[in-house]
Amino acid sequence: MERSTRPRVFVTRQLPGDALARLAGQVSLRVWEEPLPPPREVLLTQAQEVEGLITLLTDRVDEALLASAPGLRAVSNVAVGYDNIDVAACTSRRIPVGNTPGVLTETTADFAFALLMGLARRVAEADAYVRAGHWKTWEPGLLLGTDVYGATLGLVGLGAIGTAVARRARGFGMRLLYVSRQPRPALEAELGLTRVDKATLLAESDFVSLHVPLNAGTRHWLGRAEFAAMKRGALLVNTARGPVVDPAALAEALASGHLGGAALDVTDPEPLPLDSPLLKLPNVLLAPHIASASHATRGRMASMAVDNLLAALAGHKPPHCVNPELFP
Repeated sequence: MERSTRPRVFVTRQLPGDALARLAGQVSLRVWEEPLPPPREVLLTQAQEVEGLITLLTDRVDEALLASAPGLRAVSNVAVGYDNIDVAACTSRRIPVGNTPGVLTETTADFAFALLMGLARRVAEADAYVRAGHWKTWEPGLLLGTDVYGATLGLVGLGAIGTAVARRARGFGMRLLYVSRQPRPALEAELGLTRVDKATLLAESDFVSLHVPLNAGTRHWLGRAEFAAMKRGALLVNTARGPVVDPAALAEALASGHLGGAALDVTDPEPLPLDSPLLKLPNVLLAPHIASASHATRGRMASMAVDNLLAALAGHKPPHCVNPELFP
């Protein structure tokens, strides 16, 4: 009897912390236990039978899934971004969509700057050099890198994470440029930022760091023309979304030497196929989408996702709602 009165929920992966234990006390819970995402057919089957979904960015919630899930009443994404979810289709069915903003800002900014530093000073290359037994003596020309202090950093997007990266960069005496749909005069005054157009940012930046959501306007924001316009030897950092960068154009720019290097926490596709040219280039620093991967942050993300889901299932506006227009 208790099972029939509780909303049924499917969670597409095990989550850190105690969020799932808390959720299990209030719903009839099913969790995908495998390390890889549930196959599409499994996700479709589960969606048909539940009132709530907790998803990751690897899980596509689209028109086909929604059409086959008449009982679905809430979707909660364990991520800030939600490009894996057709929000308009959810809204048309009056299904609230939740996300997890804010909580990962500082952790992601830490990692973005770690990638910037690691790429600039060739840390991964140096580690591999030592482990391979190549280090024989101190050499004045060995693994020369790029200075960070005093360099120009171009920030593409100045939301919470871009702003947090700017704060870190200020401590390194960097000149800070940014492009954004809206001017940020208060931040310009506080952090010494200068708003410029895309062409200026590309031409003058020693480092370009991406902090924009993935949408129609940002897909392949960096392509062949943009890489050609960048300063020779410039370095790219991407902790946003992989498709913001054209992967073929990136590989060409790196292989030609025009682009000095790239540090990528996100790629297109994810994961990279083993025959990707990016895996063969020494001037590429790669991470498996772990910018928010600290114990504390991932635990808070899971907890926020559960809070969003429980609120929506109770008929309330989720604390972090992507489509708040459902709640007058």
